[in-house]
Amino acid sequence: MTENWQTIANNLPLYLSGVGVTLQLLAISLALGLLIAIPLGVLRALPNPWVWRPIWAYTYVFRGTPMLVQLFLIYYGLGQFEWVRNSFAWEWLQNAWFCACLAFVLNTAAYTTEIVAGAIRALPHGEIEAAKAYGMDRLTLMRRIVLPSALRRALPAYGNEAIFMLHGTSLAMLVTIVDITGAAKRVYAVHYIPFEAYITAGVFYLTLTLAMVAVFRWAENRFLKPLMPR
Repeated sequence: MTENWQTIANNLPLYLSGVGVTLQLLAISLALGLLIAIPLGVLRALPNPWVWRPIWAYTYVFRGTPMLVQLFLIYYGLGQFEWVRNSFAWEWLQNAWFCACLAFVLNTAAYTTEIVAGAIRALPHGEIEAAKAYGMDRLTLMRRIVLPSALRRALPAYGNEAIFMLHGTSLAMLVTIVDITGAAKRVYAVHYIPFEAYITAGVFYLTLTLAMVAVFRWAENRFLKPLMPR
Protein backbone atom coordinates (compact mmCIF):
# COMPACT_ATOMS: atom_id res chain seq x y z
CA MET A 1 0.00 0.00 0.00
CA THR A 2 2.84 2.40 0.85
CA GLU A 3 4.46 1.60 -2.49
CA ASN A 4 1.19 2.45 -4.26
CA TRP A 5 1.07 5.91 -2.70
CA GLN A 6 4.73 6.40 -3.54
CA THR A 7 3.80 5.67 -7.15
CA ILE A 8 1.10 8.34 -6.91
CA ALA A 9 3.66 10.79 -5.51
CA ASN A 10 5.99 10.03 -8.41
CA ASN A 11 3.17 10.76 -10.86
CA LEU A 12 2.04 14.04 -9.27
CA PRO A 13 3.54 16.06 -12.18
CA LEU A 14 1.20 14.14 -14.51
CA TYR A 15 -1.78 14.98 -12.28
CA LEU A 16 -0.76 18.63 -12.05
CA SER A 17 -0.49 18.76 -15.83
CA GLY A 18 -3.99 17.29 -15.93
CA VAL A 19 -5.21 20.01 -13.57
CA GLY A 20 -3.89 22.60 -16.00
CA VAL A 21 -5.70 20.94 -18.91
CA THR A 22 -8.93 20.72 -16.89
CA LEU A 23 -8.75 24.40 -15.95
CA GLN A 24 -8.12 25.39 -19.56
CA LEU A 25 -11.12 23.38 -20.75
CA LEU A 26 -13.25 24.86 -17.99
CA ALA A 27 -12.17 28.45 -18.63
CA ILE A 28 -12.73 28.22 -22.39
CA SER A 29 -16.10 26.52 -21.97
CA LEU A 30 -17.44 28.95 -19.38
CA ALA A 31 -16.12 32.07 -21.11
CA LEU A 32 -17.40 31.24 -24.60
CA GLY A 33 -20.56 29.66 -23.23
CA LEU A 34 -21.42 32.80 -21.28
CA LEU A 35 -20.60 34.98 -24.29
CA ILE A 36 -23.11 32.99 -26.36
CA ALA A 37 -25.69 32.63 -23.60
CA ILE A 38 -26.17 36.30 -22.70
CA PRO A 39 -27.58 37.44 -26.09
CA LEU A 40 -29.48 34.16 -26.48
CA GLY A 41 -30.91 34.56 -22.98
CA VAL A 42 -32.12 38.06 -23.83
CA LEU A 43 -33.80 36.78 -27.00
CA ARG A 44 -35.18 33.76 -25.14
CA ALA A 45 -36.97 36.09 -22.72
CA LEU A 46 -38.72 38.04 -25.49
CA PRO A 47 -42.46 37.41 -25.97
CA ASN A 48 -42.18 36.94 -29.76
CA PRO A 49 -42.40 33.14 -30.43
CA TRP A 50 -40.58 33.49 -33.77
CA VAL A 51 -37.58 34.69 -31.77
CA TRP A 52 -37.59 32.44 -28.72
CA ARG A 53 -38.75 29.15 -30.22
CA PRO A 54 -35.55 28.39 -32.20
CA ILE A 55 -33.50 29.18 -29.09
CA TRP A 56 -35.79 26.99 -27.00
CA ALA A 57 -35.24 24.15 -29.49
CA TYR A 58 -31.46 24.50 -29.16
CA THR A 59 -31.52 24.56 -25.34
CA TYR A 60 -34.04 21.70 -25.24
CA VAL A 61 -31.82 19.45 -27.35
CA PHE A 62 -28.61 20.15 -25.46
CA ARG A 63 -30.22 20.01 -22.03
CA GLY A 64 -32.20 16.92 -22.91
CA THR A 65 -29.31 14.74 -24.12
CA PRO A 66 -26.19 13.58 -22.24
CA MET A 67 -23.04 15.60 -22.79
CA LEU A 68 -21.21 12.33 -23.48
CA VAL A 69 -23.48 11.68 -26.49
CA GLN A 70 -22.93 15.23 -27.72
CA LEU A 71 -19.15 14.83 -27.44
CA PHE A 72 -19.15 11.52 -29.29
CA LEU A 73 -21.41 12.88 -32.04
CA ILE A 74 -19.07 15.80 -32.62
CA TYR A 75 -15.77 13.90 -32.34
CA TYR A 76 -16.68 10.54 -33.88
CA GLY A 77 -19.97 11.15 -35.68
CA LEU A 78 -19.27 14.10 -37.97
CA GLY A 79 -16.28 12.39 -39.57
CA GLN A 80 -18.50 9.82 -41.29
CA PHE A 81 -19.86 12.48 -43.65
CA GLU A 82 -17.70 12.99 -46.72
CA TRP A 83 -18.78 16.62 -47.14
CA VAL A 84 -17.54 17.33 -43.63
CA ARG A 85 -14.17 15.69 -44.32
CA ASN A 86 -13.84 17.74 -47.50
CA SER A 87 -14.74 21.03 -45.84
CA PHE A 88 -12.45 23.59 -44.22
CA ALA A 89 -13.94 22.62 -40.82
CA TRP A 90 -12.37 19.16 -40.94
CA GLU A 91 -9.00 20.56 -39.91
CA TRP A 92 -10.65 21.58 -36.64
CA LEU A 93 -13.10 18.71 -36.21
CA GLN A 94 -10.38 16.07 -36.29
CA ASN A 95 -8.73 17.77 -33.33
CA ALA A 96 -9.80 16.24 -30.00
CA TRP A 97 -9.19 19.46 -28.08
CA PHE A 98 -11.40 21.50 -30.41
CA CYS A 99 -14.20 18.92 -30.38
CA ALA A 100 -14.17 18.71 -26.59
CA CYS A 101 -14.29 22.50 -26.25
CA LEU A 102 -17.06 22.75 -28.85
CA ALA A 103 -19.20 20.16 -27.06
CA PHE A 104 -18.64 21.76 -23.67
CA VAL A 105 -19.32 25.30 -24.96
CA LEU A 106 -22.57 24.32 -26.68
CA ASN A 107 -23.72 22.38 -23.62
CA THR A 108 -23.01 25.02 -21.00
CA ALA A 109 -24.33 27.77 -23.28
CA ALA A 110 -27.68 25.96 -23.45
CA TYR A 111 -28.00 25.74 -19.67
CA THR A 112 -26.74 29.27 -19.12
CA THR A 113 -29.16 30.66 -21.72
CA GLU A 114 -32.08 29.34 -19.68
CA ILE A 115 -30.53 30.67 -16.46
CA VAL A 116 -30.16 34.17 -17.95
CA ALA A 117 -33.63 34.11 -19.50
CA GLY A 118 -35.17 32.99 -16.22
CA ALA A 119 -33.37 35.74 -14.31
CA ILE A 120 -34.62 38.35 -16.79
CA ARG A 121 -38.20 37.13 -16.46
CA ALA A 122 -37.91 37.22 -12.66
CA LEU A 123 -36.90 40.89 -12.50
CA PRO A 124 -39.27 42.99 -10.38
CA HIS A 125 -41.60 44.93 -12.64
CA GLY A 126 -40.98 48.06 -10.61
CA GLU A 127 -37.33 48.22 -11.69
CA ILE A 128 -38.37 48.27 -15.34
CA GLU A 129 -41.07 50.86 -14.82
CA ALA A 130 -38.73 53.12 -12.84
CA ALA A 131 -36.16 52.99 -15.64
CA LYS A 132 -38.80 53.77 -18.25
CA ALA A 133 -39.95 56.72 -16.15
CA TYR A 134 -36.43 58.15 -16.51
CA GLY A 135 -36.90 58.07 -20.27
CA MET A 136 -34.48 55.21 -21.05
CA ASP A 137 -34.81 53.64 -24.48
CA ARG A 138 -34.98 49.87 -24.83
CA LEU A 139 -31.27 49.38 -25.53
CA THR A 140 -30.19 51.57 -22.60
CA LEU A 141 -32.71 49.86 -20.35
CA MET A 142 -31.30 46.45 -21.27
CA ARG A 143 -27.67 47.53 -20.90
CA ARG A 144 -27.92 49.51 -17.67
CA ILE A 145 -30.81 47.93 -15.77
CA VAL A 146 -32.01 44.57 -17.03
CA LEU A 147 -28.77 42.72 -17.74
CA PRO A 148 -26.78 43.88 -14.67
CA SER A 149 -29.67 43.05 -12.35
CA ALA A 150 -30.46 39.73 -14.05
CA LEU A 151 -26.84 38.57 -14.08
CA ARG A 152 -26.53 39.31 -10.38
CA ARG A 153 -29.64 37.30 -9.61
CA ALA A 154 -28.41 34.45 -11.82
CA LEU A 155 -25.19 34.01 -9.81
CA PRO A 156 -26.36 31.13 -7.54
CA ALA A 157 -27.72 29.08 -10.44
CA TYR A 158 -24.72 29.91 -12.62
CA GLY A 159 -22.35 28.88 -9.83
CA ASN A 160 -23.95 25.42 -9.83
CA GLU A 161 -23.66 25.24 -13.62
CA ALA A 162 -19.96 26.15 -13.45
CA ILE A 163 -19.33 23.36 -10.92
CA PHE A 164 -21.28 20.87 -13.05
CA MET A 165 -19.16 21.97 -16.00
CA LEU A 166 -15.97 21.35 -14.00
CA HIS A 167 -17.09 17.79 -13.38
CA GLY A 168 -18.25 17.43 -16.98
CA THR A 169 -14.79 18.19 -18.32
CA SER A 170 -13.76 14.72 -17.11
CA LEU A 171 -15.42 13.37 -20.28
CA ALA A 172 -12.55 14.84 -22.30
CA MET A 173 -10.53 11.81 -21.23
CA LEU A 174 -12.68 9.69 -23.56
CA VAL A 175 -11.37 11.54 -26.61
CA THR A 176 -7.68 11.09 -25.68
CA ILE A 177 -7.21 14.35 -23.73
CA VAL A 178 -5.12 13.90 -20.59
CA ASP A 179 -6.99 15.94 -18.02
CA ILE A 180 -7.24 14.98 -14.34
CA THR A 181 -9.29 11.86 -15.09
CA GLY A 182 -7.04 11.07 -18.04
CA ALA A 183 -4.01 11.24 -15.76
CA ALA A 184 -5.70 8.82 -13.33
CA LYS A 185 -6.53 6.46 -16.18
CA ARG A 186 -2.93 6.51 -17.38
CA VAL A 187 -1.57 5.80 -13.88
CA TYR A 188 -4.03 2.93 -13.49
CA ALA A 189 -3.16 1.49 -16.92
CA VAL A 190 0.56 1.51 -16.19
CA HIS A 191 0.68 0.61 -12.49
CA TYR A 192 -2.64 -1.23 -11.90
CA ILE A 193 -3.59 0.76 -8.80
CA PRO A 194 -7.17 1.87 -9.52
CA PHE A 195 -8.11 2.93 -5.99
CA GLU A 196 -5.15 5.22 -5.41
CA ALA A 197 -5.20 6.56 -8.99
CA TYR A 198 -8.84 7.60 -8.96
CA ILE A 199 -9.04 8.71 -5.33
CA THR A 200 -6.22 11.13 -6.12
CA ALA A 201 -8.18 12.45 -9.07
CA GLY A 202 -11.19 12.82 -6.77
CA VAL A 203 -9.14 14.86 -4.31
CA PHE A 204 -8.08 17.25 -7.08
CA TYR A 205 -11.67 17.67 -8.28
CA LEU A 206 -12.87 18.22 -4.70
CA THR A 207 -10.20 20.86 -4.14
CA LEU A 208 -11.13 22.71 -7.33
CA THR A 209 -14.83 22.48 -6.44
CA LEU A 210 -14.26 23.96 -2.99
CA ALA A 211 -12.24 26.79 -4.54
CA MET A 212 -15.03 27.53 -7.02
CA VAL A 213 -17.67 27.44 -4.28
CA ALA A 214 -15.63 29.98 -2.31
CA VAL A 215 -15.29 32.27 -5.34
CA PHE A 216 -19.00 32.18 -6.14
CA ARG A 217 -19.94 32.66 -2.50
CA TRP A 218 -17.75 35.76 -2.42
CA ALA A 219 -19.36 36.98 -5.66
CA GLU A 220 -22.86 36.42 -4.27
CA ASN A 221 -22.03 38.36 -1.10
CA ARG A 222 -20.47 41.12 -3.15
CA PHE A 223 -23.06 41.52 -5.91
CA LEU A 224 -26.26 39.81 -4.78
CA LYS A 225 -26.66 40.63 -1.10
CA PRO A 226 -27.28 44.39 -1.70
CA LEU A 227 -30.36 43.39 -3.77
CA MET A 228 -31.87 41.36 -0.96
CA PRO A 229 -34.75 42.90 1.02
CA ARG A 230 -33.78 44.11 4.47
